[in-house]
Amino acid sequence: MLPAYITNASAVLSGGKRPMDHGLHLGKNRVLGAGKTYEGLFGGCSAGILCGLLQQLYSGSFGYFPQFITVLLALSFGAILGDLAGSFLKRRFGLKSGAPVPVLDQLDFVAGAWLLLFCFAREWFIRNFSMDVILTVVIITPILHLLTNYIGFKLGMKSVPW
Repeated sequence: MLPAYITNASAVLSGGKRPMDHGLHLGKNRVLGAGKTYEGLFGGCSAGILCGLLQQLYSGSFGYFPQFITVLLALSFGAILGDLAGSFLKRRFGLKSGAPVPVLDQLDFVAGAWLLLFCFAREWFIRNFSMDVILTVVIITPILHLLTNYIGFKLGMKSVPW
């Protein structure tokens, strides 16, 4: 899961000025919001893939070539897609960027990573994500997410502590 975690955290650090929704609205609300930028997409995915490549070199965690490429792309881009889906849902409910939605805010990127893994690297996903591992990720991720967001807030990288 580390590439997905790094992708999610690095997207915030990458920041950016070019919103992915180009300021477009769906109804009264933005499609995604100003906080979802191309710079965050590419910066986050690049950091997640780099992290995964380092893991692969050290431990071979993601299988052999070309499977490990598929796994790393699914973990990284899936994390971003999950986060984008969460923002899209929040905008549909009329919530502004940064408004807290417990569980969705903490696990949207995990769901996106797992969905892409299941679609593109199903055998690897099934081999590596037992029910125990899934439960551990679901329990630990919200704690890690809240902690890292609070740190980002204190460092002035986020406008809200959640």
